[in-house]
Amino acid sequence: MRITDFSNPRMAQAFVDYMATHGILLRIEHDEGYTLWLDDDSKVNLVENELNQFIRDPNHPRYLAASWQAGNTESGIRYQRSSLMANIRQRAGPLTLSVMVICITIFILMQILGDGVVMSWLAWPDEDQHYQLWRWFTHAFLHFSLLHIVFNLLWWWYLGGAVEKRLGSGKLFVIMLISALLSGWMQSKYSGVMFGGLSGAVYALMGYVWLRGERDPESGIFLGRGLMAFAVVWLVMEYMDWFGPSIANAAHITGLLVGLVMAFVDSQQVKRS
Repeated sequence: MRITDFSNPRMAQAFVDYMATHGILLRIEHDEGYTLWLDDDSKVNLVENELNQFIRDPNHPRYLAASWQAGNTESGIRYQRSSLMANIRQRAGPLTLSVMVICITIFILMQILGDGVVMSWLAWPDEDQHYQLWRWFTHAFLHFSLLHIVFNLLWWWYLGGAVEKRLGSGKLFVIMLISALLSGWMQSKYSGVMFGGLSGAVYALMGYVWLRGERDPESGIFLGRGLMAFAVVWLVMEYMDWFGPSIANAAHITGLLVGLVMAFVDSQQVKRS
């Protein structure tokens, strides 16, 4: 009996190895994808239940442990080398990639022209700039150090790419727009207009992906509770100024709350429908 298809050979092998530790043998056939076959169809219900759990969290340590315990080198799978850009594009949609390119381009301009020049074009609007509507959002593209932009873009790619692939570019666009607007507004009340960064949107994605995955597992997006706990602990350390007073605490907290509220509303609508 055909069980399922995987596009990722490592995921296919991990599930096969895990089922082998339960005494159930699955075969992998490779054509355009990686198809899993079960010879003993009396075990199909057990296999399907385990498959549902596996899909929700394929990176759980129990699957890696199963590969060490039951895996072998005779699976028939041959891994192909792929470039870094191919791996990035595989997870990210056009909006995710476009935002990354914009942030990198603006960061390069800031190194060439200076932070002040670029901020005079894109920073949160001052009292006489409220009519320059782009400023309410473009502050999210400003980054002031290599660590700043790398941290934000890695999380943006990891979380934003998952949202865009599973829920569409429109959903990611709305999350980014609302979180950039509200987190920027709150941060301006806290520290004035001299701030920037994608972290308000990143924290919104953390909150959204975690709560949406908890309340609506069928959405296909998921953030482990350990990573969510890490994000909360990081927020607490920021609030205590462990990283210095320049951290945009207000933007981060606001972004996280925005993501949680949006996830709650969306998952409620799914349950009603």
